[in-house]
Amino acid sequence: MQDADAVKVLFVAGFGPIVRDAKPSRKLYASDLGLAFKEETGGYLHTEALPGAKTFALWPLSQAAESCFGKNVCPGDIPVPQAWLEFDVESVEQATEALERRGHRMLVRNRKEP
Repeated sequence: MQDADAVKVLFVAGFGPIVRDAKPSRKLYASDLGLAFKEETGGYLHTEALPGAKTFALWPLSQAAESCFGKNVCPGDIPVPQAWLEFDVESVEQATEALERRGHRMLVRNRKEP
């Protein structure tokens, strides 16, 4: 059901697990499943060659925490994330307002990613 101020999702921009231990995660996804990743500084593994999402990435928990909270650990008042999911939307400002009106808490507000 859609309403006039619905969030207009355009596509899945990215998805992947947030990993606590890089070695077994790398073994599962790269060795056992055969996914070819590019590796960035800090162990961030990603590929843009897997159909279904623009990016699939193994995001180290410390990097996810740094991106969202400015520290390499998550605050104790929220559950530790298991995965990340990113949508591109028609209007970030409009989507933010609509989701906040519906009671959702934004961890990161209106920020463009490279």
